[in-house]
Amino acid sequence: MIVKKGVIMKGLLGVVAAAMLASTNGGASAARSTVTESTVDVSALLTAARGAPPMICSLAAQAVRGWGWGDYSDIPATPLSVVLATPVRTREFNGNVKFTSEDADKLLTALSSDDPCVRELSVRMLGSQKTPQVIDALISKLSAADVQTREVATLGLGFLQPSAAIDPLIGALRDAAPTVRANSAWALGHIDNRRALASIVPLFNDRDARVREASVVAAGRIDSNSTVAALTRVLQNDEVPSVRRVAAWALGQRHARDASDVLAAQLDREKDARVREMIAWALGEGHSRTNTGALRKAMRNDSDESVRETAAWALGEMNDRESADELSEVAANDKDSRVRGTAAWAIGQVARRGQKAPAGLLRVLKDDSDDARTKAAWALGEVADPATLGAVRDALKNEKSTQVRRALIRAMIKTGGRNEEALTELLTSGEPSVREAAIRGLAGQDSFNPWPWPWPRPRPFP
Repeated sequence: MIVKKGVIMKGLLGVVAAAMLASTNGGASAARSTVTESTVDVSALLTAARGAPPMICSLAAQAVRGWGWGDYSDIPATPLSVVLATPVRTREFNGNVKFTSEDADKLLTALSSDDPCVRELSVRMLGSQKTPQVIDALISKLSAADVQTREVATLGLGFLQPSAAIDPLIGALRDAAPTVRANSAWALGHIDNRRALASIVPLFNDRDARVREASVVAAGRIDSNSTVAALTRVLQNDEVPSVRRVAAWALGQRHARDASDVLAAQLDREKDARVREMIAWALGEGHSRTNTGALRKAMRNDSDESVRETAAWALGEMNDRESADELSEVAANDKDSRVRGTAAWAIGQVARRGQKAPAGLLRVLKDDSDDARTKAAWALGEVADPATLGAVRDALKNEKSTQVRRALIRAMIKTGGRNEEALTELLTSGEPSVREAAIRGLAGQDSFNPWPWPWPRPRPFP
C-alpha cells in the first residue's frame, strides 16, 4: 500500500508539472490568438488525484489556476476546503487552450466524484472551457440530488461567468445547503448583473455567516448604490466580524457620500481591529475628504498598528493637506516602523512642492527600517525643500541600503542639489543601481525610481 501511495503521489506531482507546462504553452498560444488543444492526460490526472493529501492536491490546484482565471481567493466553499499555502496571482487567460469534448465529459462526470481532490481539479480545469457543452452541464447540475455536486456546479459557473446562468443561480440562492447558497451569491457577484441584487440582498440576513459574507461581497462587486442602506445595517449590526469587514469593503466600492459618513462614524465604534482596518481602507478608497477627522484620530490613537498604518495611507491617498502636521508627528513618533514609513509616504502625497519639509520627515531618514527610510527619501523628493539638501547629503554618505541611496539621489536632484562632485563620486559605487542613478542625475533625468508604493492593507479584495 505504501509503494502504491508513493506511485500515486509521484504521478500527481508529474501532472502538476505537466499542467504548469500546458498553462505556459497556452499563454504562448494565446499570444498568437490560436486555439490549442490541451496536452494534459485528463484520465491520468483524475486517477492520480484520487486519495491525494490536501497539500499535494493544493499544489496541483495551483498549477491549473492559470487555466482560466486569476486568484479567486474569496471563494466561500471549494471541494478541497483548504486554503492554498501560497496563493498565486496568474495572468488572465483568454480560453485558447481547449479540452476535447471527450475530456470535457470526463471532467464533468468527475464533478460528482466522492473524492474532493478530483472535484477540485476538475472544476478548476473546466473553468476555462466556456462552451455550451460545459455551461449547460453545469447549469443542469444545480438540481443534482447531492449537495457536493450542486456546490461545485455553482463554483464552475462563477469561474465561467455566463449570462445564461444568472437565473439558475438566482434560483440556487434558495438552496437548502448553505455552501450552495454562498457559492451562488459569489458566482453572481462575479457575473456582475444588477438583476441579481433583489435576490442577493435578502441573504444579508441569512442564518449562516458564510452566506451573509458571500452575499455582501457579491453586492460590493455589482455596480449599484441601491445596496448602501442594507450594507450599512450589516456593518453596524452583524454579530460576526468577518461579515462586518466585507460590508466595510463593499461600502468602499460604492464611493457614495452616505457610505463615507457611515464608515467614518463606525470607525470609532468598531471593536474588531480587522474591521477598523477595512473601514480605514474603504474611506481612503472613497477619496471623500469630508471625514478625514476620523482617519486622523485612528492614525494617532488606534491600538492596532495595521489600523494606524491604513489610516495614514488613506490620508495620503485622499491628498488631505490639512493632515500634514499630524502625519509628521506620527512619522516621527509611532512605535511601528510600517506606520512611520507610510506616514512619511503620505507626507509626500499631501505636501505642497517647495514648502518647508516637516521635521518628522527628516527624522525618518534615520529610521532603523530600510523601507521607512526609502519612503522618507522619496517624500523629500516630492516636497523639494532646498533646506533639506544638507540632511539628504549627510544621509547619503552613511546609507548602506542600495534602494535608500537611490531614493536619496532622487531627492537630492529633485530639490535642486544636482551636485556634480557628489554625483561623480557615486559613479565609483560598487552597486550598479547606484551608479545608474548617478548617471541619470548627471544627465539631468529626475524621474527614475524608486516609487515606494505602500500597498494598502488589506488588499482591495476581501
